[in-house]
Parts: sequence; structure tokens; C-alpha cells
Amino acid sequence: MSFEDNLRKFSSIQLLNFCIGFFGLQFAWQMRIILSGPLTESLGASPLLYGLIWLAGPVTGIVVQPIIGALSDNTFTRFGRRLPYLFFGALFGAIGLILLPKSEFLSSLFNPILGGNKPAWLALFISAIFIWVIDACVNAAQGPYRALIPDNIQKSQHAIANSYLSFAIGLGSVVAAGAAPFLKWAFNYQMSIDAQFTMAGVAFILGMLWTCFTFKEVVPSKEVMMEHKLEAKKTASKTFVQNVKEFLNTNSQVGKICLIQFFTWIGLMSLLIFFTQYVVHILYKVPNTALLASNIAQTFENTQVEAQNFSSICFAFFNLICFVIAIPIAKMAETRGEKNVHAVSLLLMALAYFLIALVPNKVTVFAAMGLAGIGWASTLALPFAMLSKYIKKGTEGSAMGIFNIFISAPQVLVCTLLAWFINKSTFTMGGFENNHWDYAFFFGAIMLIISAFITLTISDNEVINNDEQ
Repeated sequence: MSFEDNLRKFSSIQLLNFCIGFFGLQFAWQMRIILSGPLTESLGASPLLYGLIWLAGPVTGIVVQPIIGALSDNTFTRFGRRLPYLFFGALFGAIGLILLPKSEFLSSLFNPILGGNKPAWLALFISAIFIWVIDACVNAAQGPYRALIPDNIQKSQHAIANSYLSFAIGLGSVVAAGAAPFLKWAFNYQMSIDAQFTMAGVAFILGMLWTCFTFKEVVPSKEVMMEHKLEAKKTASKTFVQNVKEFLNTNSQVGKICLIQFFTWIGLMSLLIFFTQYVVHILYKVPNTALLASNIAQTFENTQVEAQNFSSICFAFFNLICFVIAIPIAKMAETRGEKNVHAVSLLLMALAYFLIALVPNKVTVFAAMGLAGIGWASTLALPFAMLSKYIKKGTEGSAMGIFNIFISAPQVLVCTLLAWFINKSTFTMGGFENNHWDYAFFFGAIMLIISAFITLTISDNEVINNDEQ
């Protein structure tokens, strides 16, 4: 009897319970996405500096996930293989989230040491450190969390299990993005950035604690465990380049799936990184406040808060659509084919990007974010489901870590080249200098279209048997 035969089939309730920790992770990540732009801009970050700070996500993804994935493959404790990484990632990530908005205060503590002349850039530097810590911790928890699926769930349920994670991502993002606007609408209370980050930290650690205490990893037989340990040791003994080559040579379709992720995540990060700034500066016409005298910048504060709330509402709608269709899209993929559903979803997302860039009004932008949510739901589930068919038993963490390189590496292009291009693309609005944040969406749409066409080249029939590897 193969290891696959020993894996139990999960009920809907069990799958919901499984994804609670991912809800907390995404709640924290969404708050980081929405608020890091306004926070760092208030500390003096230009578009280029903002992009460089955003390198935290892709760089830590490239470095942390493969390392943590390989380590978790070789971890066999009474607490589980993957769960310790979920717990410690959430613990240190929560600390970073709570301290991030206090960067200005923390920088002031250096005044006595520096003779009362702390550099103007110190607070921004401290905030950048915390952002890097948060992103490293999110990556440390995310890879092992996804590896729990091939570890513990039957192959026939991989697509639906990944869709439940998409469901959790959508719900977590909706709640995170909608909390401050809801309180403002219902109680006329404007939640501070500090309070929102604290809430994110608490959600991160509580969600992961729930998963760590309620989810029991499958304990394989001694024979199977020895096989897994041997396979994991083989992976650990090889160089990083050797592991990547072996991963890509597993099957001819693996390279295509990695290319799909590469172009998709260039497109996705064009939205996730720059949308809030687009809303603030293009939709609400707030100039680049980093270039303004403090007394002039203060005149735009109310408009900026209103713009940030609208951005949060748009992100909430974007993730609400993801939340609503996450499970139906997996059901559709079972009947229509994963590649067909994913390609159409990516093209709909590209259409949404063109609408945002070409028709900058609140109604169109709000509707387009909902349309983009379809592509978001598909991206969070179907590529992982397609890849899981080709992962060797015992190397799940390492495989997910390597796969994450093709999510993280393209983000470097967005954080550097695209951020540099936007930084150079200035225009005058109302007598003040501004940047063409809308260019991010033209660029992102082209990348999504390329990804959609690569998706259509995937072969549905070329599947391997992991148990025989």
C-alpha cells in the first residue's frame, strides 16, 4: 500500500479548519500591502525607494522559502514537520507588524546616542527593516503551510484544498481591508495605522496557533518515514542549483508552470504594490507629498486618508470576489480543465488592468478590482494544483520553496525597473509634481496576457505517478 493510500479524505469542515491559519497570515499580509505605501511615504520614501523597500517580499521569498522548505523536509519532531515553522514565523512576524508603525518613535530613541541629531532617513530605515522581517516571516510560514497539502491530503483533493486556501486568502484580505472603512462608515471612527498593524499582528499569531493546535499532521509508517527521510536528505545534500535543475527536469510541464507563475506575478505585483499609490495620486490627485513642505503636505492629509480608505474598500472587493469564487473555480476546473479556467481568469484580470489605467474614475476602478479578483482566485489555487501532480514524496517543502522562486524573482523586476520607470515618469498636476502610477497597469496587463497564452500550452495528459519516483 502506497503512502497516498494512507491519506484520509478531508470533509468540507476539515478543509475550513485547515485554512484558518492561512486566514491569519493573509490578514497580516493584506494590511502590510495596503498600509506600507502611505507609511513609508510619510517617512520620506520616493517611488523608487518604496519599490526598493518592497524588495523585501521577493528577496526573502527567493532566499527564505527554499531554505525553510528544505529544512522542514528534514524536520521530524513530536510537534510535526511543518507546524513549528508556522508557529515561529507567525510569532516573529506579529512582533514586526506591531513595531512597524512605531518606526518614528523608535528612531527618536537614538537621539541621546547621536547627540540629538538623528538622520532624517533613520525612521525610514527602521521601517524598511521591519518590513523585511515581516516578509521573511510570512515566507517562512507560507511555504511549509502549502506543503501540508501534499503531505496530508489525497492527490484527488489537492485542487480543492488549494482553493480553500484561496478562500481563506480572500476572506482574510476582505476583513483586513474592510475593517477601517467599516468603522469609519458605521461609527465615524478612523482607525489609526498603528491600530491596524497591531490588529494584523494579533490575527497572524492567533490564526497560526489555531492551526498548530487543531491540525494533526499524518504520521507515516516507519518504512515510509525512512523513505521520506532518505529522499529529503538526498535533496539537502545537493547544491541549490542541482535541486532547481532536478525540479525543472521532473517533467516537461513543470518548466511551463514556472513560466506561468513568473509572468503572472509580474502582473500581480504591479497591482499589489502600486494600487494604493495609484488611488492616492491619480484617482484622488494628491501630489507627491514627499516633495512638499510639511505645511503644504498637511493640506492634503484628509484627502489622502479618504483615498487610503477607498483603496482599502477596493482591495476588500477584490478579495471578496476571490473569497466567493475560490471554491467554485476549483469545481469548474475539474470539469473544464485547469489550464482553460486559469487562462480565461488571467485574461479577465488583464482586461481589468486596462480599465483601471484608461478609465480613472471611482466606479470603474471599483468594478475593475472585482473583475481582477477572478484572476487572483485562480492564481492562488490552480498553478499549485497543476504543480502538485509532479512533486516527489518527501520533497514537498523543497519543491514549494523552489516554485516560490518563480513567484518572488519576477517581483524584483517590479520593485526595481518598474519602480524606477514610474519614478522617472513625472507630470504636473495642479501645479505640483506627480508620478504616472497608472503605467504599472499597462505593464501588468501585458504580462498577464503572456502568462495566459503560456497556460494554454500545458498538456493535460502528461502526468507522473509520484509514488513511483
